[in-house]
Amino acid sequence: MASLDTGQLAQLHAALEAQLAALSRTDEPPADDGARDLPVPEIETSPADKATVRLLNDLALEAAGHHAARRQVLRHALARFDDGSYGLCEECGGDIGFSRLQACPEARLCIGCQTRLEKR
Repeated sequence: MASLDTGQLAQLHAALEAQLAALSRTDEPPADDGARDLPVPEIETSPADKATVRLLNDLALEAAGHHAARRQVLRHALARFDDGSYGLCEECGGDIGFSRLQACPEARLCIGCQTRLEKR
């Protein structure tokens, strides 16, 4: 693993676990009432109400997709603890600084490689 001590690794691991747990709590499945698993049931109402319901459902589905992607990123970061590569840049293999990992515990790239990636 990178040049992180065990206390720093424990702190970062706990932060990742807490973020994953928080996402899991917010993604509880809706009640099973046969409404095609939509957050807001589409019922026969005025056209304006239907548009609002569709918008709310689209936003909820988009948020669910974002949460699923975020969970995947967090799981990937936690898996890197197991294989010993946590804290190492996936691009250059150098250490990712502790301050960067504190700000973004799921960071995969060091600040230099991330900057180059964003400039492309």
